[in-house]
Amino acid sequence: MNYPVAIHKDEYSDYGVIVPDLPGCFSAGETIEEAVKMAHEAIQTHIEGMLLDGDVLPPPVPIEQHQMNPEFKGAIWLLIPVDLEKISGKAKRINITIPEPALARIDAFVKDHGETRSGFLTRAALQVMQ
Repeated sequence: MNYPVAIHKDEYSDYGVIVPDLPGCFSAGETIEEAVKMAHEAIQTHIEGMLLDGDVLPPPVPIEQHQMNPEFKGAIWLLIPVDLEKISGKAKRINITIPEPALARIDAFVKDHGETRSGFLTRAALQVMQ
């Protein structure tokens, strides 16, 4: 899964990073490279907290939608990859049966969105249960 981040810089400040799809998740860095690194850590920590609290993870919204928001005018946009399998704790292998057409659709979706099949199925199940 890839979360869009908006990087901005005001005069006399560090580079600020906002993650619009995760309210309250933000970071900063002295350089763009540092800001990106810190954003990755902030997203992982934020998602870990949400999972521990039993919250549903909001799906990422395409950058193009965020770019229409005047709050992000002039921002530099990047996608930060997030591997839910690494964040959500120890994984357990299971055996499930899914109809081939459904599996093909799932695989196409996760490929287009930079996710894994397991991560997507976990997120989808948690959203339904919420």
